[in-house]
Amino acid sequence: MKIKNILCLLLPFVSLAQESMQANLLEEQIVKVSYLDSLKASFVNHSTSLCIDSRWMEELSNQDLFDDMYEDVSDLDIDESVAYEMSTEVLKKRLKKLDDKSPFNIEYNSSLENVIKSFLKNRKHSFERLMAISEYYFPMFEEHLAKYDVPLEIKYLAIVESALNPRAKSRVGASGLWQFMYPTGKQFNLEVNSYVDERYDPLKATEAACQYLSSLYKIFGDWSLVLASYNAGPGNVSKAIRRSGGSQNYWNIRKNLPRETANYVPAFLATMYIYEYKKELGIVPKKAPLTYFETDTIKVKREMSFKQVSELFDIPQDQVEFLNPIYKLNIIPFNEDKPHFLRLPKDKIGLFVSNEEAVYAYIDYVKNGGEKAQEAIAEKTTPEETKIVEHVETKSKLAYHTVRRGESLGLIAQNYNVSVTELKKWNNLRSSLINAGKKLKIYSSKEENKRSSKASVITYVVRNGDSLYTIAKKYPGVSTDDLKKWNDISGDNIHPGMKLKING
Repeated sequence: MKIKNILCLLLPFVSLAQESMQANLLEEQIVKVSYLDSLKASFVNHSTSLCIDSRWMEELSNQDLFDDMYEDVSDLDIDESVAYEMSTEVLKKRLKKLDDKSPFNIEYNSSLENVIKSFLKNRKHSFERLMAISEYYFPMFEEHLAKYDVPLEIKYLAIVESALNPRAKSRVGASGLWQFMYPTGKQFNLEVNSYVDERYDPLKATEAACQYLSSLYKIFGDWSLVLASYNAGPGNVSKAIRRSGGSQNYWNIRKNLPRETANYVPAFLATMYIYEYKKELGIVPKKAPLTYFETDTIKVKREMSFKQVSELFDIPQDQVEFLNPIYKLNIIPFNEDKPHFLRLPKDKIGLFVSNEEAVYAYIDYVKNGGEKAQEAIAEKTTPEETKIVEHVETKSKLAYHTVRRGESLGLIAQNYNVSVTELKKWNNLRSSLINAGKKLKIYSSKEENKRSSKASVITYVVRNGDSLYTIAKKYPGVSTDDLKKWNDISGDNIHPGMKLKING
């Protein structure tokens, strides 16, 4: 009886405590939102443009191009004839012209012809896309190559190495645009630690590649052998030279090189040929909406997360990730002894510089508990307490999403109203690259799940050579009849540039 009376006396206090906790949570949420919004409203020259078109950004980090190039260099049998209509005599004349104006030893042989035919037969559309991405990176490459007196044609090496994907990683661990292995990267001062991997930094990796290529030229004095040693290592090339009776002609030593390296120089020369004669080969390059030089960097004076950068400058987090691929944990560390830099589109860098004090005031606010207090409360909340704050945080439901060809984490996150960072955390993803067919765990509200299941629509832009059949094959479970129904198409008539809806 006494216990019952005590409980009755305590109930009003428990109720008051619950109301107080609820009010505190609401207050913290309101403070966070009002502080960030008022801060951004005070920014000088505030801009809310996204700066980088989301489709263009997806193309810049496309994994398919790298996978195709890696497969060709690793597995292509370049001594096997390829059925493709092309004049051998015309090819010989063009290769002779390239040889006359290039420091590379470019001579016709049937193996090189087979690689060129294979690329034109199977990868013509890929080269149209690569030529657009080249416009983004090539000006920066050429500036560094000229600085080290390395032939400008070496820019084509990055296509063979990574298909210009800054987050490319091979089966053996070579990483970045220039595919540095860990020891070689360290040799040329590319830092790799828990926070940072500079092999993924386009600028620093290009500088290191120029230094490495220059050092190899001092050893071999022949650019074709430099390319072979860049791929296989100078030791393997030296062995191949000895086994070939001392010959220093790449084509003479090729049979004594590892298979991948035997394909490597022909792939480079074929790429150079296709780029140099793209007009004659009927290749129409896609245009790049911006170049690497239209981005810039600023030295950070506090540790900051990509999420904070995204919130402050109204730029999607996956774009911050793309522009800053060296930061492994989506955090830019601060170190007084070694500066770290944030890369953003130039208009956002201008916004940062004009409002630097306000930016760091927000970073300090977060560090001192502005956001962490709310996160800590959420982590410690018991099931009973969750009921009290249900109107502050909606209960989540687990859903599974099967990735379709052409989807990116950014698109999926947008459809489910979650962040890219959350998707990566829930699925233990280290990068934003995903393959079609992968199943992703997604925690979102029941209402969002319903909405996203209706809203999962992909827009596909028809390309040269596409048919309804080839497009449907790219999306598991989609038929040509589905495409016709979703897009109100009768017959099979589609044309390049036409936009098709692919319903989820």
